[in-house]
Amino acid sequence: MDVRNLGNTPIDEIIESFLLAFDNYFVKMPTEKDYYINRWKSAKVDLNLSYGMFDNDKLVGFIIHAVDTRNGKLTAFNTGTGVIPEYRGKRIIQSIYAHALSDLKKHGIKRTTLEVITENKIAIQLYKNIGFNICKEYYCYQGEILNNVSEHDILLKEASLDTIEWSALPNQDVYSWDNQKESIKNGNYNYFEVLVNGEVESYFIMNKDLNYIAQFDVFNTKIGNWDRLFSGIKQVSGKIKINNVDKTLNEKNSILNKVKLTNSVDQFEMELKI
Repeated sequence: MDVRNLGNTPIDEIIESFLLAFDNYFVKMPTEKDYYINRWKSAKVDLNLSYGMFDNDKLVGFIIHAVDTRNGKLTAFNTGTGVIPEYRGKRIIQSIYAHALSDLKKHGIKRTTLEVITENKIAIQLYKNIGFNICKEYYCYQGEILNNVSEHDILLKEASLDTIEWSALPNQDVYSWDNQKESIKNGNYNYFEVLVNGEVESYFIMNKDLNYIAQFDVFNTKIGNWDRLFSGIKQVSGKIKINNVDKTLNEKNSILNKVKLTNSVDQFEMELKI
């Protein structure tokens, strides 16, 4: 078996191996090919800096990296690691990382990050042994917005992503990779503002095809502002999914529990400086 980058590997083969590796995972993974093509495009996946373990020409394990400058550092984000079932227990991920970290460093990558479900103790220990450290904790939510979230006297305005003044949006430093502005601008998202008495009080950014909210927040501390925000969200979709809300954002997590979304899973972000 040998490690190679995935630049010359057909996307169908990568997705087939990905789905085999994530069958019976902690959460049910989508199976549509277009979902992964679009998600990896948005995340800025670079297959030339992603790596696989091959048994002859069979892809049996992989680390898929998105690569971009984030927070001033050229970073490789591990957006998917896996080994197909019959090849587990052979230290394949450790072998891929031994190759990958050296190659990433040659290409000027300063750090690599990943997300791992907090219940996945085996994976967490594996990453720690490689040299990763936990740096953030996230909560993920999904479900139907509480039925008694009433319609408020608001105006919901959809605007182009090109009009966003990102520096004016709150808490940009605590979003995870897929929810950061660089990924959003590369994906299929819509930007909505919630106006009250002609003033923009809050906003949310949603992929309407997936009912997935990448960002949402309020701009002031007025009473009822979160309720009005979720009233606006409900006008677009009552059933939503929100991944990776930073644990430190107490008010935001509190409102998500208030509107009765389910805390479906928790994740750690882990980091390794190269």
